[in-house]
Amino acid sequence: MRWLVGWAADHASGTGGAGGAARPGQTIQPVGAQQLWDGPDPLWAVGDWRPDEVRLVEADGGSRLAVLGSCGASDEQLRIGLFAARGGALRHLTAWPGSYTAVVRVGRRVTITTDLAGARPVFHTPWAGGTAYATAALPLADLIEAQLDVGHLAALLACPDAPEALGDGTPYAGVRRVAPGHALVMRDGRSRETVSYEPAVPTVVAAPPVDAEAAVAGVREALVEAVRVRLAAPRHAPVPDLGSLDPGPVPGMGPAQRLADRPGGRVRGPAPGIGADLSGGSASATLALLAAGLPGVPGTVYGTPGTSAGERLLAVTFNDLTLDPLSGREAELERARSIAENPRLHHVVVAAGEEALPYAGPGGGPLADGPLTDEPGPSLVVAERHRLRLAAGSADHLSGYGAREVLDAHPARLADLLLDRRRRHLLRPVTALAKAEGATGRSVLVPLTVYRAARRLARTPYRDGVLETARRLRERDVTGVGAGFGTWSAGGAGGGAHEAGPGVLDASLSALAWCRPGPAARWLTGEVLAEVSIRLEQAALRPVPGETGTRPGERRARAALARLAADHRILEQAAEVRSQRLHAPFLDNQVVRACRALPEALRVQPGARAAVLRAVLAGAGVHELPPGWGTPSRATHTAAARTGLRSRVGDLIDLFDAPLLADAGLVEARVVRRALRAAAEGEALPLDGLAELVSTEVWLRRLLARRGSCWTGTGTGAATAGRRAVAGGVPQRPSL
Repeated sequence: MRWLVGWAADHASGTGGAGGAARPGQTIQPVGAQQLWDGPDPLWAVGDWRPDEVRLVEADGGSRLAVLGSCGASDEQLRIGLFAARGGALRHLTAWPGSYTAVVRVGRRVTITTDLAGARPVFHTPWAGGTAYATAALPLADLIEAQLDVGHLAALLACPDAPEALGDGTPYAGVRRVAPGHALVMRDGRSRETVSYEPAVPTVVAAPPVDAEAAVAGVREALVEAVRVRLAAPRHAPVPDLGSLDPGPVPGMGPAQRLADRPGGRVRGPAPGIGADLSGGSASATLALLAAGLPGVPGTVYGTPGTSAGERLLAVTFNDLTLDPLSGREAELERARSIAENPRLHHVVVAAGEEALPYAGPGGGPLADGPLTDEPGPSLVVAERHRLRLAAGSADHLSGYGAREVLDAHPARLADLLLDRRRRHLLRPVTALAKAEGATGRSVLVPLTVYRAARRLARTPYRDGVLETARRLRERDVTGVGAGFGTWSAGGAGGGAHEAGPGVLDASLSALAWCRPGPAARWLTGEVLAEVSIRLEQAALRPVPGETGTRPGERRARAALARLAADHRILEQAAEVRSQRLHAPFLDNQVVRACRALPEALRVQPGARAAVLRAVLAGAGVHELPPGWGTPSRATHTAAARTGLRSRVGDLIDLFDAPLLADAGLVEARVVRRALRAAAEGEALPLDGLAELVSTEVWLRRLLARRGSCWTGTGTGAATAGRRAVAGGVPQRPSL
């Protein structure tokens, strides 16, 4: 886990001090930190940052710029970006290829930027008369001895993809989050504001039509450049085994866990160089083929066990031996093998059994045993599954996370097409929905049903749509909620990763709304749903800057991307393999911007994602792809989730024998236990909703079992009382 932390002190009141002094004679610093600059507004980098991931630029007058992460800008471009930021042009700091965080200090003004997707978040809180900020929420919670914000956890379970319910809160009271696409600007420590660095979209004059070919070419250029940045970075090898030496402070992990992460521990370390996923899907295959074909230094270091001359990239395919052959996994593996016949790819197949099923803990043990992440997220239940795959990868590993969210069309975009009077573009997606519904009696009425739902959404004002969701929560009208992010771009429609119950049509109709309850809402108590409904009502009645004229499809798509990026960040922490970096080029700013320029009429067409990625590969010289390339692969995830739930149902019921979620008043334990048994027996229930409940309970238990703090020093009590403060919002039991 790596993070930045710093603060902007109140110069006028004299609370700032050199070397991180909060008050005269009292100092506090993060554990294991590398100080990037000192003075009254210090900044630290904490964790195992590589030398090439930390870049500093200084200009006349004491202006400074720190860029941390994978950034493709040259030193001269960084200097130009610093000069632009001095004048307030923050977008220059976000326009370079790669994934990074930029911090600027100009006089008494400190600015830190987020990314467009939300994979590089920023948090802040008032502290010592000024403002403390960080790229992780847990260190700030330690710093101010924050209590748990149970209301935020309730909103996260009831409406996980609704910004109206979540707001700018975090699971820690007093710690706030900066929205994606915004920057936190602090002046003199006392004044802080969040500003958007993206240009405002005109709402009075219609935007000029976008040429589809030019937009696809923009996606190709952005994606190729994103992969090239990773290939141009220095090659890294895993840290050698140092025996019994502690590898250093890792927030949220004890010495035993850190030693288990060593190459000589529970799993071996990654191979040197650069690798990529090769799952058989279109996104991972595109990145693997691009990385193997682009000119430059090979990603795979020759001499790695099993490699031979000419192989430029280590491609990893995960094979779940527990899945039924009829689940579609065999077709994915065959496509992966066909792509791996490329002589530039060194193919590794990671076979795993029950120990890699969802809901399995580290080493196949209890799920509650594992590293503490910054926040809860559904990916906690599949962390060990991904960890086994990543351990066979390289020191820098490319993955296709986010491709579905940035390239596909959210069902609510059908309403955007009606707002633009493009009714004819609805024909192909609704026809795909009718085919996906199968030969049923109602399939004939699918086009009319979808058109009516899209027209109703297009005519519903934003405020009325949010108030309608609040009403549904109060009346507990949440059982018919479809799950996930519907799409037609792979030739099918509907469904989320773990959807069960409603068909693709029901899921897509449910997604045609300004906001909606989440799949876990059906198991929350009535009091909790009422509290979340109040949050929604307050958000609907409160004017939001920049939301005037926002269309439902665009807003829902951005919310879905932010949710995916947040969960991907949690997965990085939960499944982290020491000395490895997990790269997601589809979440880079430049790639997200290029994908947003795609015309909506192109997005909603069946097979749009596969067509765009095929054009990307064609521009790189790859024309021959295996049959079935671009076929949706979500069914295998659903099958794995149900198999994992069935195999671990006993442990999960024990987990909810006396759950912390019930102590906090969010659920009733018997209701969740009954749902777990029913889902294990095959009843059609939203499995992703159960995954959210389980992951939140697991995260709470790990938080209460945590020892230590992210800080050392005296003056605030964070090094002593802070280790228990974040657990204060939930009653503690002696057994924990």
